This record gives sequence, structure tokens and C-alpha cells, in this order.
Amino acid sequence: MKSWKYLLMTTMVGSALALGACGTDSTEEAETDTESASSASKDSQEEAVLEGKVSGDGSSTVAPILEAVVEEYSTEQSKVQVTVGVSGTGGGFEKFIAGDTDFSNASRPIKEEEKQKLDEAGVDFTEFQIAYDGLSLVVNKDNDWVDSLTIEELKKMWIEDGTEKKWSDINPEWPDEKIVFYSPGTDSGTYDYFDEVVLDEADLVKSAQLSEDDNVLVQGVQGDKNAIAFFGYAYYLANQDTLKVVKVEGIEPTNETIESGEYSPLSRPLFVYAKNSAIKENPAFYDFMKYTIEKAGEMAEAVGYVSLPEEEYEKGLADLEALK
Repeated sequence: MKSWKYLLMTTMVGSALALGACGTDSTEEAETDTESASSASKDSQEEAVLEGKVSGDGSSTVAPILEAVVEEYSTEQSKVQVTVGVSGTGGGFEKFIAGDTDFSNASRPIKEEEKQKLDEAGVDFTEFQIAYDGLSLVVNKDNDWVDSLTIEELKKMWIEDGTEKKWSDINPEWPDEKIVFYSPGTDSGTYDYFDEVVLDEADLVKSAQLSEDDNVLVQGVQGDKNAIAFFGYAYYLANQDTLKVVKVEGIEPTNETIESGEYSPLSRPLFVYAKNSAIKENPAFYDFMKYTIEKAGEMAEAVGYVSLPEEEYEKGLADLEALK
């Protein structure tokens, strides 16, 4: 802009010297053009300012990503009010089905029965994948006997069989102490995922203390040497100074092992499900979803998850644009 103004001023001075009185007209025209350009720029900026409300709910695992997105978005569109609840994946879908929210965060794919209820409610939706997570097993920092667990050991540990579980039941060399279990609540997508890939849909051990808030699980393990829990990778990273992560089948969850799928079977995608009608009818929601997809990879890495390949975000943007 400065070079453009300098060029304009030079031209004006040259014209004044060469043309005398005609220079006055040139100056007035140039000033008029400048004022018009400034006015057009101001109008464009005003038109870009949106107002409206956007509401979402769902997974506590996905919440850190969306909270980071919302914080950044508020600096660009301060008149758009975005609220994001944390009722767990299942609880979020219940509100989505009821028509209470524009989008639902999920740490597992939507279930067939949830799709059916949305169809019955007349809600069309689109699935957007936003990041990868590695469901992480953690124990107390003072636990010096567990470094790695197999899927079979996890089954023996976490499946209810009517007995009181002790560490020595899993490995005779481990302490003869009762295992204290902390688990996400039954509305959590993390619970559902663990139930599917580890428990084979058997009953979770009845003594487990459940919570939809992963921070409660973190605090439980921090306070008990015999405790074990599972939750999203970001919550482990945020508390790695006070927690110890357990390898699964000899593989530790890291950005590299999660993205490659080597951390199997506990690597998983994270989702946002958006209501199609809200995308079409609410400019603020369309703009927020566009911003979310554009920033999801960056925000995922910032809070401790793993970004998708860039082409996945490009596909998401194309799917969003097709709904507008």
C-alpha cells in the first residue's frame, strides 16, 4: 500500500509541473479514487463481520480441539457466539437428535441406531473427520511394575468375572494389591471404543469408577499407586509429568505410532458431525465449520492429538462447500 501511495504522489507532482492548472483536476480525481477505494475496503470488512449463535456438544476427547478452535475463532468473529458442551459422545448425539445442537463431537463413528433416530427426526448430517487419537492406558507415576500390557491381559484386567482383581492375578510377579479402575462413563465414545476393541462388548469390571470428565480420571490415577485408567492421548500428554503411560503390545502411543496405525488397535479417528440444514441456513455456522476444518490439524497438534493428511482436510472443505 505504501509503494502504491508513493507512486500516486509522484505521478501527481509530475502532472502538476507539466500541466499547470490541469494538475488540480488530477489531484482531485486521485483523492476521490483513494476515498472510494478506502470506502469499498471498509464496506467489505463490515460485510465480513458475522453475527449469530452456534451450538455443539459431545465427546470430552474431542473437546480440547474444539475449545482451541473456538478461542481462536472468537478473535476473528467476535459477534458469533459459539458454545460447546461436554456430555460425552453418546450424550452429544442425544442432543443432536433432539435438535438442540448444530454439531456433535464424537470419538467414535456414529452408530446405526443413532443414524436411524436422526433420520426419523428429519435431521440430515455430514461427517467430518478432524484428527487422530491414540486411546492411552495410564498408571500412577510410582507404579514401577507395569510397563506394557497385551490385549489379553487388558481383557483379563478389565472384564467383569465376579472376582476381585489384583495386580498379581495378571502377573504373579506383580504386587498382591487390589487394582483400582478409572474409566470414562458409558456415554463416552472412548468407553464405546474400548468396549469394542478390547472388551469385545463384555461387561466392564463393576468396581470401576466412571466419569464423563477425563480430568476426574486423571486425578484419580494421580492419587492412587494402584490405579489404572484409559482416556484420550491429549489428556495423557497434558499430565505426563504425573502419569505413566503403558505400552500396548509393546507399542507406546506417540504421534508417529498413532498416525501410522502401528499403535493398534487403540489408534482411532475423531469426528465432528454437522447438521446440513444449519450449514445452509446459518452463515455463522457455515463460517465456523469452515474455520474448524481449516484449523483442525493445527489445533489438534497444539493440544496433543495428531493431524490428518492435508488432503483429508481439503476433502472436508469440499464436502462443506457442496452443502452451502
